Amino acid sequence: MPDPEVVARAPPRFHLLAKPSGSTCNIDCKYCFFLSKEALYPDDRHRMSEATLEAYIRQLLEAHRLPEVTVAWQGGEPTLMGLEFFRKAVALVDRYRRPGQQVQQTFQTNGIALDDDWCAFLKANDFLVGLSVDGPRDIHDVNRVTRGGKGTFDLVMKGWERLRRHGVACNILCTVNAANQHQGRRVYQFFRDELGATWIQFIPIVERATAETIHIANLGWSAGPREKRLLYTQTGSLVTRRSVGGEQYGRFLVDVFEEWVRRDVGRVFVQLFDVTLEAWFGRYKLCIHAPTCGNGPALEHNGDLYACDHFVEPRFKLGNIHETHMLALVAAPEQRKFGSDKRDTLTRQCRECSVRPLCNGGCPKDRFTQSRDGEPGQNYMCSGLYLFFTHTRPAMEQMARLYASGRAPAEIMAAKAAEDRKRNKRSPCPCGSGRTFRLCHGRPLPAAPEQPRPAEAASVADVQALPSS
Repeated sequence: MPDPEVVARAPPRFHLLAKPSGSTCNIDCKYCFFLSKEALYPDDRHRMSEATLEAYIRQLLEAHRLPEVTVAWQGGEPTLMGLEFFRKAVALVDRYRRPGQQVQQTFQTNGIALDDDWCAFLKANDFLVGLSVDGPRDIHDVNRVTRGGKGTFDLVMKGWERLRRHGVACNILCTVNAANQHQGRRVYQFFRDELGATWIQFIPIVERATAETIHIANLGWSAGPREKRLLYTQTGSLVTRRSVGGEQYGRFLVDVFEEWVRRDVGRVFVQLFDVTLEAWFGRYKLCIHAPTCGNGPALEHNGDLYACDHFVEPRFKLGNIHETHMLALVAAPEQRKFGSDKRDTLTRQCRECSVRPLCNGGCPKDRFTQSRDGEPGQNYMCSGLYLFFTHTRPAMEQMARLYASGRAPAEIMAAKAAEDRKRNKRSPCPCGSGRTFRLCHGRPLPAAPEQPRPAEAASVADVQALPSS
């Protein structure tokens, strides 16, 4: 263990994403920038060794001073490591877990390799699984394709059905991109009504590029038959044509929220809605909208530790856990500065913004445009984030008051129903779509069956799953 001074500088808890198979994957999603990270290790087979696995588990458990520890597996595609690898991981957790430590294993996957053996293992060991799905078939298959360019929807649905059959705790991770940015309600209803999902994350796709790389980036991060992948880095002020628009992201979220707040509060848990309500109490579960960050490093297959999953590139490499204890790397001055820069580099527009306590400037990876005053470092999605947080403010305030008084936030649905009964059905829908209320969120839907919150599932906010699977 590092010396006491290092321990004192380190966060008492952090959320590390481990990539045991590096950037390798069994499908070829067009927007998956992480596929390009193979360029960092060109002569490597991209498989975590047993020595690195043991060092990772041991150091992670040693590094936590709070009892709750998350062992988070991501990729690439972690199922490529095989079941035996994860059996060893579970055994190592049992060996190194200190008395009183509560360990949650999480697993982000595209679901294609999941068979009954996988699902039985995940259930038996209480894994919380995130499954990547972008919506119904016609949306999902736009970007989430095999190496031969064919859609993966049917294969993913087989994985979902197996997970459900085995009773594995699951959430859905949906990226918001150019293919689905105008269909928020339809995507949400598909997850809720057809899949029966009760835990959902929406992750915006923002792929940066420079004038020199935009044409290559628009082709996707897949390697052609005679070419290498372009290494993705957080540089450039242009975005690919697959990227979600800034305002469109906000409108997507509002479209989902207006459906959710009328029918599903307390029954379906949407990560951003959950953490936004928490922010009204000054609690931040998600690094993206917390005042500072730096507590979400990423571990590569060979033990290299990077500042963040979105910043796996040479200038943000902290070191290697075989050479320096993980805790010392997380506590390093450059990593703490990485986290505090999120707060300290806010533009004046952000600092003076009415939603700053909820948004906090968003993720640093998206701060590559100019503010109204021409100041660099404004979030590309500022207009959409502002739209979402201002639009949802009245409802969030109402739910916060209900919760603070010991009542269920779900009571807001009755209040919404009363408002809607008085509303002129031909007036504009409050979501801002431009359609009338009766043809938008006022359209009656069949009642969905009751789906209580699974007791064994952790909060969606605790699984910082990212669109690299």
